[in-house]
Amino acid sequence: MVALLLIANTLNLGADLGAMAECLRLLMPQVAAWIWISVLALFCALGQTFFTRQRYVGTLKWLTFSLLSYFAVLFVVHINWAELARGLIWPRWSGSRAMGLMVVAILGTTISPYLFFWQAGEEVEDTKADPERVPLNRNPAQGPSALARIRLDTTIGMAVSNLVGLAILVTAGATLHAGRSPELETAAQAAQALRPLVGNWAFALFTLGIVGAGLLSVPVLAGSAAYALAEARRWPVGLARRPLQAKAFYATIAIATFLGAMTNVVGPDPMNALVWAALINGIVAVPVMILVMLMARYPPIMAGFRVNGALLAGGWAATLVMAAAALAWAISLLTR
Repeated sequence: MVALLLIANTLNLGADLGAMAECLRLLMPQVAAWIWISVLALFCALGQTFFTRQRYVGTLKWLTFSLLSYFAVLFVVHINWAELARGLIWPRWSGSRAMGLMVVAILGTTISPYLFFWQAGEEVEDTKADPERVPLNRNPAQGPSALARIRLDTTIGMAVSNLVGLAILVTAGATLHAGRSPELETAAQAAQALRPLVGNWAFALFTLGIVGAGLLSVPVLAGSAAYALAEARRWPVGLARRPLQAKAFYATIAIATFLGAMTNVVGPDPMNALVWAALINGIVAVPVMILVMLMARYPPIMAGFRVNGALLAGGWAATLVMAAAALAWAISLLTR
């Protein structure tokens, strides 16, 4: 699972670097794409390595505001809201292999395996950083307030991220699809194609969203890969540690970022890389979710905080949906 996570994260990371570089080239075309990729990769890797964890996490939080640009674009373009409502309630299913692939890919971007590693790792880091907090198994009295905070944080984060994803889908459907744009190979082509359809204002907002989202996602992808590999190998782990205290952990961040940058030279185009990375995430998420659900009921790990009731049922239902989508796509490959 860790190996597949590393592959998906590296592909995703590389596509994000390529997308940011192409968008920055729209603003400064005299600078080659490989220069932008190198600068962005160095910035992200060195920032995680040498900034204090508090400063770097704070920077990532501020970068989330760049996602608001996608909502701004949504209200600039012309939307048939009645048709949108019908499509949300009752989508048109083609039953094609391509649509099955996209369903698994969209699920893979919604419940991505790296999120489990990243959020769990950051919870541990926060506990270590706060002298008043200890692992809940040692002080169960902190459980209700800690779980309420985590529940609120996760609910708001997932709600906003899904709304951002929906805004991107609707904007693309109302402009690029409606305008019969040719097949796009880069995010820059998507941003450029928006310019004649929605004007310079929406084009600039969309470009800002790509760059901001990339700067937000690259560190998370590299960091979650490092958390997963380092914990599997039982290496010293954590952004709160200095580089010399967790050499392998930080080396994994640097190598993942470097390999991601190199995929822009030898790998598929960024659009296809994003789709295949999302597909891998959708498949890898199934065993990860099964493992998480089994752990959630395992007394030696959870002690008095075992999951039950509606949360347990919802977790298994989500796992079954992910498994059914991945299985249906796999069957479609064998039967057609």
